[in-house]
Amino acid sequence: MLEIKNIKKEYETKYFKQKALNGVSLSFRTNEFVAVLGPSGSGKTTLLNIIGGLDQFDEGDIVINGKSTKKFKNRDWDAYRNNCIGFVFQSYNLITHISVLANIEMGMTLSGVKSNIRREKALAALDKVGLKEHAFKTPNQLSGGQMQRVAIARALVNDPDIILADEPTGALDSKTSVEIMNLITEIAQDKLVIMVTHNRDLAEEYANRVIELKDGKMEKDSNPIKAHSEKENGFNIKKTAMGFFTALKLSANNIRTKKWRTGITAFASSIGIIGIALILALSNGLQMQIDDFERGTLSQMPIMISTNAMQFDALGPEESDLEQFSDATHVYPLPSIIEQMTHRNNITSEFIDYVNNIDQELIAGMSFMRATNLNVIANRDGVYLPLGLGHEFMIMPEKRDDNRWELVNNFYDVIEGRLPENKNELILMVDSRNRVNESILEALGFGGAEQVNFADLLDVEMRLVANDDFFQSMGIVYIPSTDFGRMYDESEVSLRIVGIIRGKEEHQLIVGGDAGMAFTEELMQHIYEMNRDSRIVRAQREANHNIMTGEMFAPGEDGERTKAQVLTFLGADLTPSLIQIFPRDFNSKELVLEYLDAFNEGRSEEDQIIYTDMAALISGLTGSLMNGVTFVLIGFSAISLVVSSIMIGIITYISVLERTKEIGILRALGARKKDITRVFNAETFIIGLTSGMLGITIAYFLTFPINRLIYGWTDLANVARLNPLHALMLIIVSLTLTLLGGFIPSKIASKKDPVEALRTE
Repeated sequence: MLEIKNIKKEYETKYFKQKALNGVSLSFRTNEFVAVLGPSGSGKTTLLNIIGGLDQFDEGDIVINGKSTKKFKNRDWDAYRNNCIGFVFQSYNLITHISVLANIEMGMTLSGVKSNIRREKALAALDKVGLKEHAFKTPNQLSGGQMQRVAIARALVNDPDIILADEPTGALDSKTSVEIMNLITEIAQDKLVIMVTHNRDLAEEYANRVIELKDGKMEKDSNPIKAHSEKENGFNIKKTAMGFFTALKLSANNIRTKKWRTGITAFASSIGIIGIALILALSNGLQMQIDDFERGTLSQMPIMISTNAMQFDALGPEESDLEQFSDATHVYPLPSIIEQMTHRNNITSEFIDYVNNIDQELIAGMSFMRATNLNVIANRDGVYLPLGLGHEFMIMPEKRDDNRWELVNNFYDVIEGRLPENKNELILMVDSRNRVNESILEALGFGGAEQVNFADLLDVEMRLVANDDFFQSMGIVYIPSTDFGRMYDESEVSLRIVGIIRGKEEHQLIVGGDAGMAFTEELMQHIYEMNRDSRIVRAQREANHNIMTGEMFAPGEDGERTKAQVLTFLGADLTPSLIQIFPRDFNSKELVLEYLDAFNEGRSEEDQIIYTDMAALISGLTGSLMNGVTFVLIGFSAISLVVSSIMIGIITYISVLERTKEIGILRALGARKKDITRVFNAETFIIGLTSGMLGITIAYFLTFPINRLIYGWTDLANVARLNPLHALMLIIVSLTLTLLGGFIPSKIASKKDPVEALRTE
């Protein structure tokens, strides 16, 4: 069955070489009890290790069932030890942190035996050595003789062909030694047992063959095989493999014996996870606040389309065909920043019709701002006051269905009076502190007053006056006339302030600065019809003056320079200078933007209509700031993750040193190098998983006091919200970093020599 041919083995140290075996040749029967004797250094343990595949020979060959092992690879030797060899050591070599039953099952686990069969065979082996009732104890709960019986049961359970015993009674008393030797003798009835011993009496009493070695050579063989006549039955062994679950179980049992160290390590590793989790929780919560604000408030900020649209992205990196830092003697024109940023929108009737066809279900309202002046004379206790400041008036945005003031109601509170019911009714808009432009109060007859009652403002009556009546010609410009009483009496359109509105508190970002007079689209149409054929408009068209409003100083009756309003163009053009579209909600805004983008498809750049999405500008800015701060804070916290990864590497290496003997035991049972790597990867996996889950748990509970503090400081509720996806991601990060940290120590463990590992105490 087993034949050793001219085996040579030499050990080389820094200072000398030693020949452990020098041309040993032996053949063994299928079942016999062979004792190998010899003084220390004679090579007997080396011979046992080479036969068991723990050590490799330099020259010669081992033939098993007629098959040479010269071309064996590591995985073949691993399978050979698992299938063909059973080891019984002097120091028992049991894994102390798993049960007796698990120790016996380990060899079968490596060879892939099913769990129920493993359990049945292991219990049967324990019963054979008389220790079935101790199956669930740990080895350190047994006596020396009992542990050696467990070792014998482990050696027998996988039904190997060869049992190798290295001083099996060396650590036992005489009575127990006899019991063990009787058990080994019984085993030798149907197996090949090779025992190394120093005790000649023990060898001669129990063995049926004694081989003596000296200086690496065979000196004597009491029962040699004279002729090899046994029929070989071939040689086929099953490859071994340790599953990750088995590795996890081994490592978990080991970790269980070091609870405090593992707990402290996991907590130290979790600190970085806690920091990043809290940062992400705060960032996530604040982003949700921003998103809620955007959906509830910013989403209804108007999409603005003006004749001169600002393109903020035009200030990005410059693209030019000109060479930088050129030596050429030329100067090239550079457009101004304003010119680069400004896009002239040609708002045509086609585009206006296109905008008017927006699905009314998507918008809360729409406003068209046109270049016009509202020429009004106010009657304040018999004093007639002109109010012709166009830039202080705005058209109220409204819907075109029955609920025409839905948009105004969304953004404003009516703090006095009511909303207009016809074109003759105006609204006074005040800011968040109930302020309005002092020029309006002055024009209404309240100049110099520190405060004005709402009721007094609603009591003022005004009249609308046509351009031709309100202005008189002074060459190329026009200034207001002075006969305001006559114009007031002759006007057919009476106007009155019927309500005072103020932007709602939650919408101050959108309308907080609105202050002035507002009127309806109907009144705008009336003004257009009133003034479109006026002499002033015709004169301005003939003179081809630019569209502008301004102020000048004109000489008064007393020779002093007095301030007067001057217009070089008066409103008679219905082409809007600004269109504001108010989406109903966030989703509606996206659909409106898609609708506007569709208008530009296939058009040249100058014919495209550029809009400004104020909500996107604000949320984009806040989002960028939030991301920037988050990344910086995560970067600082990540330093602790790197440190913890290094710490895990150190802890894993310490574990490798502590479990060196276990490495040797597993290799003796047939574990591959990759199985050893897997054992320590499993340990770092457990620590990483524990660390990640501990960090996430601590961070989650910390969000409660943090939210209380933030609420006390800012009135923002539930800011810190840990996203489950972030939590899962951080657990994966923790696992990855710990596995990386333990990678090198795990590789070191797999490369340990099994013979040296077994000698470790």
